[in-house]
Amino acid sequence: MSTIIKSSSELRKNYNSIADICRKTKTPVFLTRNGVGDTVIMDMETFNRREENLLAAEHLLATERSRLLGTGGYTVDEFEKNMREAIARGAEHGE
Repeated sequence: MSTIIKSSSELRKNYNSIADICRKTKTPVFLTRNGVGDTVIMDMETFNRREENLLAAEHLLATERSRLLGTGGYTVDEFEKNMREAIARGAEHGE
């Protein structure tokens, strides 16, 4: 991924073109103020994808931490058994 850098004054003058760059490249655009990094903008799809990836990484980290600490979990067989029982209970109640 190549870094795209624009001045903040260019954002004021050419918002639509910078927004198009964000949408087309699916990468953040770094804005500078007086030649110094200041702000990052990105399209909403890219932002949402990054948020989902961060959330998934947090869940994986928490799971790995629990595993390393020996906190109880479920084996694949136990998980499958629990899911089948939950599905059967749902079917019994018309869900």
